Order: sequence, then structure tokens, then C-alpha cells
Amino acid sequence: MTAKVDSYLVTGASSGIGHAVAQALLERGHRVIGLGRDESRMNVTDPAFQFLKCDLADLDVLPERLAALHSELPRIKGAVLCAGAGRFGSLEEFSFTQIRELVDINVTAQMYVARTVLPTFKTRGAGDLILLGSEAALAGARRGTVYAGTKFALRGFCQALRQEASRCGVRVALINPGMVDTAFFDDLDFAPGEAPENHLRAEDIAAVVCTVLDMPPSAVIDEINLSPLKKVVRRKPHRNTK
Repeated sequence: MTAKVDSYLVTGASSGIGHAVAQALLERGHRVIGLGRDESRMNVTDPAFQFLKCDLADLDVLPERLAALHSELPRIKGAVLCAGAGRFGSLEEFSFTQIRELVDINVTAQMYVARTVLPTFKTRGAGDLILLGSEAALAGARRGTVYAGTKFALRGFCQALRQEASRCGVRVALINPGMVDTAFFDDLDFAPGEAPENHLRAEDIAAVVCTVLDMPPSAVIDEINLSPLKKVVRRKPHRNTK
């Protein structure tokens, strides 16, 4: 009889932090189910990796896509929710649609995924749910009104869920990184400084995820704030779109 292999669910696995987390878990010998929008961006040949195409921003079809995980849930030992988006500017620069889109992907979609795995974790009496927040969840900043609002909401969600889930042996942790050198900044007008001490790497966050998972079952890291040694915001040259 073939022994069952535990799996980890990783959202945002197509790139950036999610991709680094998936790689780190695979290197540890785990099986990984990666959710992402673009399989063509994946560069994972490990047979222990399974990709599920899923746009977390499309809430109308997200429940149906997550239902595809039903048969896998008994083997999912933990879920690491890395998907998210950033948009910055004064509040009046956002359309109503843009406000909703950011709330949908950064808050509501995270709740949907957590809602999908949590019942199985509770029934089993064990499971890890790790969510990626942001330093924006700790203090609001100019031009970050909507983004910080979503991250503060996610932080409150994690704090309340931690109280709810711990009774059933389920651990909930939140990781709040500062600026990470990923494609997150590709379409923004700013980025972290280029020196190594000015930004975090996606691999740094993946290492923290593994630290959280390595805690003994009787202990949980509620929240971790991780920052580059020297915070530097680099403004990008204005791009002429004509």
C-alpha cells in the first residue's frame, strides 16, 4: 500500500513570493498544489508539483475553481496564501471598480480560500494556515489608502480566525513583509532600492514560512514583521506612453 503524502496549497504560485514558497516546500520533500493565473510562467519540473489554474480575482467563478480541490483536501497539511495585488494613489484617483478589485483579491479571495481548507483542518484537529500580509497592515501611509485598508482588514481577519481555529488545533499565522524585490513593483511608479540591504528577497519570505511550519504543534507564531535593513524607496523615471 502506498503511503499518503502530505500536500501544501500555495496561492500566487506563478511568480514572486508564492513561487519561492512552492520551491522551498518542494526542496523539503513536500507535495505542492500551486494556484496561479499563468502556468506559462512556471518553471517547476518536480513531479511533486501540481498546478491548478485559478484567477483569485474572479470571485464569480472562484468557488467553483476551489471545489476542484475537494478530493485533495484530506492530504493538504497546510495552506500558504501569497496571492495579492498592489495599487497606490490618493483615494480619489481610484475608480469604484478599482477599489472593489483590490478588496476582492487582497481580502475576499483570501477568505474564500481559507473557508475552503479550514473545515478539513478543524475536523482533522491540525493544519497550518499562513497568510501574507504587508508592512502596510501596521501603519497607513500616504497614497496607500486602499492598499493599507485591505491589509489592515486581512490582519484583523487573521487575528480573529486565530482565536477561532486554535480550539481545533489549527494554527493561523500572518507574515508582514516590507518591500520585496519581485514583479509586484513592475507596474508601479516606485520600487525598493537596488542595494541588497534595501529590499527583501522572495526566498527570505519562503524561509520565514518554513520557520513557522517548523514550530512544534503546541506552539504558533501569530505574526511576524520582516523588513529590509535599510528602507529605501526608489522612484522610477516617468514613462512616456505616447
